[in-house]
Amino acid sequence: MQQLTTERRNPATRDIDLASTQEVLAAIHDQDRTVADAVRAQIPNLAIIVDRVVAAFRQGGRLLYVGAGTSGRLGVLDAAECPPTFGTPSGMVTGLIAGGYETLVRSKEGVEDVASAGATAVDDASVGPHDVVVGISASRRTPYVRGALARAREREAWTAFLVCNELDEDHAAVADQVVEVVVGPEAIAGSTRMKSGLAQKMMLTMISTAAMVGIGKTYENLMVDVAPTSQKLMERAKGLVMALTGCEYEDASRMLDQTDYAVKPAVLMLKLGIDRAQADARLERAEGRLRKALS
Repeated sequence: MQQLTTERRNPATRDIDLASTQEVLAAIHDQDRTVADAVRAQIPNLAIIVDRVVAAFRQGGRLLYVGAGTSGRLGVLDAAECPPTFGTPSGMVTGLIAGGYETLVRSKEGVEDVASAGATAVDDASVGPHDVVVGISASRRTPYVRGALARAREREAWTAFLVCNELDEDHAAVADQVVEVVVGPEAIAGSTRMKSGLAQKMMLTMISTAAMVGIGKTYENLMVDVAPTSQKLMERAKGLVMALTGCEYEDASRMLDQTDYAVKPAVLMLKLGIDRAQADARLERAEGRLRKALS
């Protein structure tokens, strides 16, 4: 089995322990700068995943991330940010992490090595044919993730595998889509919370955000399905309605009160002079896309 590139020593940082604080930071930053291009090279493969996620969402399916350690934490983080950002219902995007949610704040050694635990997590999540399961593993080896992907395929879900090393086996045997973002040796050998973690964070943000764009959660580059779960987000909703209709603050507040702070119907009601039922009907015909509903 070939050596993992993420475990090799990086010649550019071999003397990092002799460097000044600023030099250490610059060395880490120089390595991080290479990650964006490595991710960009995989956009065609990432697009395949996004299109599958959009199709799943339109059928009432879910996006599930599966990972261990840093990879698992990043998956849970991305899933947790979807409801307040895009107004998604709980569970539409879910993160499964080896060892359970307690490992989000306290590392638990060995939990990533149990493939059956990954399979059990998929069973417990009732994964089915309409779901997309994305495994995340810097090393490409993580048994928990591989066990989860294998069980997800048995349950007829569509699967993807995000790795930071090249696979030394047939891609099709592991997942329906494999994305290899080879970031090379870490600044500190083996610390995959660094370049590998950055690459994973970028990919997960890209996948979930592009999927939300695909199902109409944005108008232009505005998050028009913001969930009014705090005073800050309620004020953001008012600002969105004002920006998109040119109305005054009081008018935006009044209309949002009528729509339970749903921005899209409020905008349609103000711009087209229609009632809530008509606005909802237009949005349904437009598959949730405000731009299409306005036209």
